[in-house]
Amino acid sequence: MAIKKSELYSSLWSSCDQLRGSMDASQYKDYILVLLFVKYVSDKYSGVEDAPIEVPEGGSFKDMVALKGQKDIGEKIDIIITKLATAGDNNLNGVINVNSFNDENKLGKPKEMQDRLSKLIAIFENESLNFNKNRADGDDILGDAYEYLMRHFASVSGKDKGQFYTPSEVSRVVAKIVGVTHDTLQDKSVYDPTCGSGSLLLKVADEASRGLTLYGQEKDNATTGLCKMNMILHSNEDAEIAPNGDTITSPHFKDAQGQLKTFDFAVANPPFSTKSWSNGINPADDEYNRFSYGIPPEKNGDYAFLLHIIRSLKSNGKGAIILPHGVLFRGHAESRIRENLINKGYIKGIVGLSANLFYGTGIPACIIVIDKENAIARKGIFMIDASKDFIKDGDKNRLREQDIHKIVDVFNKQIESPRYARLVSLDEIATNDYNLNIPRYIDSQEPEDQQDIEAHLLGGIPDSDIDALNDYWTVCPTLRADLFVASDRPGYSQLNIDEDDIKTTIHGHPEFNVYSQQLQLTFNEWQAKQTVFLKALQTQCKPKPIIHQLSEDLLTAFANKPLIDQYDVYQSLMTYWLETMKDDIYLISEDGWKADLTQVLAKSGKVSEIICELIPKPLMVNRYFKKEQAAIEAQEISKADITRQMEELQEEHGGEDGLLFEALTDSGKLSKASITERLKNPKTALDTEEIVQLNAYLKLLEQEAKAGKQIREAITALDNLVLAKYPILSEAEIKTLVVDDKWMVTIAEAVQTEMERLSQRLTQRIKQLAELYAKPLPAYINEVEALSATVDEHLKKILGFAWN
Repeated sequence: MAIKKSELYSSLWSSCDQLRGSMDASQYKDYILVLLFVKYVSDKYSGVEDAPIEVPEGGSFKDMVALKGQKDIGEKIDIIITKLATAGDNNLNGVINVNSFNDENKLGKPKEMQDRLSKLIAIFENESLNFNKNRADGDDILGDAYEYLMRHFASVSGKDKGQFYTPSEVSRVVAKIVGVTHDTLQDKSVYDPTCGSGSLLLKVADEASRGLTLYGQEKDNATTGLCKMNMILHSNEDAEIAPNGDTITSPHFKDAQGQLKTFDFAVANPPFSTKSWSNGINPADDEYNRFSYGIPPEKNGDYAFLLHIIRSLKSNGKGAIILPHGVLFRGHAESRIRENLINKGYIKGIVGLSANLFYGTGIPACIIVIDKENAIARKGIFMIDASKDFIKDGDKNRLREQDIHKIVDVFNKQIESPRYARLVSLDEIATNDYNLNIPRYIDSQEPEDQQDIEAHLLGGIPDSDIDALNDYWTVCPTLRADLFVASDRPGYSQLNIDEDDIKTTIHGHPEFNVYSQQLQLTFNEWQAKQTVFLKALQTQCKPKPIIHQLSEDLLTAFANKPLIDQYDVYQSLMTYWLETMKDDIYLISEDGWKADLTQVLAKSGKVSEIICELIPKPLMVNRYFKKEQAAIEAQEISKADITRQMEELQEEHGGEDGLLFEALTDSGKLSKASITERLKNPKTALDTEEIVQLNAYLKLLEQEAKAGKQIREAITALDNLVLAKYPILSEAEIKTLVVDDKWMVTIAEAVQTEMERLSQRLTQRIKQLAELYAKPLPAYINEVEALSATVDEHLKKILGFAWN
C-alpha cells in the first residue's frame, strides 16, 4: 500500500507529542528531523552498494528499534547516530549528531527518557512509514515531509526562532522569477548566503530540469545540519553547504585570489534589520569591496545582505532577495545606496508582499530582483503590488496557488495591469528622489463610489455607475436595457424591474445564458481531454508533471475569457489537488488502479471500519447501489416522521398541566421506562385520556426503535454489498469511479461555483446602487415632517400644547 502524503505528515507531526513539555517547541526539530533522516537513509540505502549514504552495521534505524525499553536508550541512540555520521564518506559528523538523545534536561530523567524515546521510535517504526517501498520517484515525498515539519516547527517556534525557514510559497515565487528556467544547465550555480534549512535553494534548483550546483552558508550550527539533511533528502547530496559562520563577517566561498566567489544566481531571505551585521569588520575598508555603493546603517543590515549578493554575482548574474518594505523608502545612508543601485541598473523589479507571511515577524516584505546582465540597457523597474494576494491560515497569511502563478506570470511576462503591476521608468523614480515605495507608483485601492449629490437630491441611479459595469454589458449587450430604464433627467436611470427580481432577470437572460454555456463548453472540452489523459496513467507516474499539465491547460482554456478570472478557476483545481487528488495520484503511482481495502483499527485494537482510500463508499453506492440507498433514505424519512409525531405529542401534552407531564424524566424527556413506570406504578391518579396519550407515545417509541433497527440492518447489508463489490471491480470500472465520479465531478462543481459568482457580483452591485439612491433627500424631508407632525399631535393631546 502506497504511503499518502497527508498520512505521513500527520504521523510525523504526532511524533512531536512525545516531546511536548520536555523542551521548548523550537527544539523539536533537532530530534524529530534527525530521526526522520536516519529512518529514511536506513530504509533507502541499507545494504545498497555505492549508495550516496553508507549505512554501517550498528548505525541504522533497525538498531534503534532494538533499544526500545532499554534503560540506556538515549546513550545508545547517540552511538548509533555517530556511527552513521562518521561512516565512509558520509561527512555527517557535526550534522546529525549535534544534539544528544541522552540529555536529561530536554528529554527527562532516566525512566521518563526511556519511555519517551521508546514511543518516539515506535512512531517511526510504523510499517506505513517504510520509505523503501513507499515512494513516488521524482517527487521527493520525504523531502516534502521534511519541509512540512520545518514549516510547523517554524510556526510554533515564536519570534526570531522561526527564521530558519522561508515559507515554501514565497520560495517558489523567488525561484520562478530569479531567472532560472527549465533549460538552465546543471553546471550553473546558485548561492544562498543565509540558507537556513535550505528550502529556498532547493526551490530554485527545482526550476531547472536537471537541477543546479548549489552553494549555501548558514550562521547557526544546528540549522546548518538541518540544511545538509534537507539536501540529502531532496537528492542534492553534492550541494556544498559551508560550515556555520556569519556570511557578512566570514564569507566562506572565495576564489583563488581570496575574493568572493561569484555565482550565476543568488537568492536569500536574510534576518530582517539585523543590528549586529558589522561586528568584526570595518565596512569602510571591506576586503571584498562589497560596500562601494554605500555603507549600510550601523544598526540595520538589510542593505549589507543585498550588497553582498550583488558582489557575489557574476557580471551576467541574477539574484533575488527578500527584505522588509523599509528598504524601499528609508532615507540617509540607505537612500544613497538605493540611488546608486538604481542608476547602475541592477534592480530589475520589486514584488511587494502582504504582511504576516513570514515566521518570526509580521511586517510586510518585498522581493527585490537583481539582474546584472541587462543592467546597462535598463530603462525602468517593474513593480508588482501583491499585498492583497493571500489567504488566512491560522495566525499567519499564506500565498495561494493562484497568487503564486499570477505573480510569476505577470513578472516574467512584464504584463502591466491597473492597480497591480507596472513598469516604472527610471526618470519617474528619479523625480521621486529614488524612493521605491510601491504605493507611490501603483494605487492598489479599489475605487470608491463617488456620491452623486443630484441623485441623492432628486433620485435616479447615475449612468456613470452603470457604465462602470461595462464588462458585463459587453458580454450581454441587451441585459442593461432589461435591468434599467432612462429617468426623466439626462445622465440618470431607474431600475426597470423590482429589486427582488434582479437575480432572476440576470440568470434568465438569453445573452447571459449563452455566455454561461460558452464557459461550460470550455470546461467540458478541458474535461474530455484530461479524462483521457488521467485514465491512461500508469504505475510510477509522477504527480508533479500531472498537475502541471492539468492546471496549465485549465489556465490556458480560461485565459482571455471575459468576466471570469482564470486564476480563480485555476485555484479551484489546485485546492482539490492539494486536499485529495494528490494523495490519490500517489496511490495510483505506487499500486496502480486498485481498489485496495484497509482496516481501520479502534484504540482497542479491533477493526472499527473497512475503507477504500481511492474509492470512498459513497461513490460505490451512487454508481452501483442507488436502489438500496434510496430504500434506506425512504426508511429514514419514515423514521423522521415518527420522531416528528413524538415531538408534537410532547409539545402538546408535556407541559406542567399536560397529560404526559407525570411521565417525564428528571431531564425532561419521555422514555419507554418512564412511561411504563407511570402506567404500572402511578404516584397520582391516572385518567383515561392520559392512558391513551401515554400508550400512543409508547407505540411511537416502539415504532421509532423498530425503524432504527431496520435502518441499521439495511446499512449493514449495503456495506456488505459494497465490500463484496470492491474486489471484483475491473480496472475500467475503477477508472470510471475515480476519474469520472470522483475527480471530475468535484472539479466541475468547484468551477461551476466560480461561474455562479459572476452573476452574484453583478446582482450585488446593482442592488447596492438601487439601495444607495432609492430614496431622494426630499422624500426623507417629507418623512421627517410627517413624523414631526405626528409627534406634535400626540404632545398636544397629552400635554395640551404643541412642540414648536
